[in-house]
Amino acid sequence: MDLSTRENPQPGTDAPRTALRLAVILASNRKGRFAPVIGDWFLEHAHAHDDFAVELIDLGDADLPTGLSPDPGPAAGATLERISPRLAAADAFVVVTPEYNHSFPASLKALVDWHFTEWRAKPVGFVSYGGMSSGLRAVEQLRQVFAEMHAVTIRDTVAFHNAHTQFDERGRHRDPTGCDGAALGMLDQLAWWGHALRDAKQARPYSG
Repeated sequence: MDLSTRENPQPGTDAPRTALRLAVILASNRKGRFAPVIGDWFLEHAHAHDDFAVELIDLGDADLPTGLSPDPGPAAGATLERISPRLAAADAFVVVTPEYNHSFPASLKALVDWHFTEWRAKPVGFVSYGGMSSGLRAVEQLRQVFAEMHAVTIRDTVAFHNAHTQFDERGRHRDPTGCDGAALGMLDQLAWWGHALRDAKQARPYSG
C-alpha cells in the first residue's frame, strides 16, 4: 500500500506537520505463521495514530539470501528493487517479530544485512510474540543489531506471551486493555523520536 501524505498540525502552532512515514516490517516468513494476526492487530493501531502514514513490508513476500554478494542475482535483485526504496523513504520502523530458538528470524537478519544507510538515524520499535518469553530475547538481540546500523531503538515494546491463546478466531485480542495501552505508548515514543531525528537531519545531515 502507498504511504499517505497527510499533514498534521504542529502542537501549539498553526503550521502543518508532515506525517512520519512508518514502515511496519513483518519479520516471519515461516509457513503457517501467526505473524499476520499480530501484524493486522498492530497495523490497526498504527493507522489510527495521527503522527504516522503507514505501510507494511511483509518478509513472507521477500526472498533475500543470507549470503551477501555484490551481485544478488535476479530474484533477490528484484526484491531489493521493490523493498530498498521503501526502507530508504521511511522515517521510522516497527519490527513485528517472533522468537525462534532464543533469537529472531533469519529472514529479518537478511533484510537488515542487505541494507545500511536505510536504517541510519531512524527510530525502530518492536512488537514481539512467542511462548512465555514473549519474544523479548529476540528483541534484545535486535537492539544490538540496530545499534550497529546507527538506528535508535525505542525503549518500550509490545510483547505477547503464548500469543496463540490471546487472540480469538477473528484476530481480535481477548483482553485488549493492556496491549492497546502498550501499543499507544510505544507509538507515542516512536513519534517523538521520529520527528526529532527527522528535524535534526534536515538541520544537519547525519554523518555516521
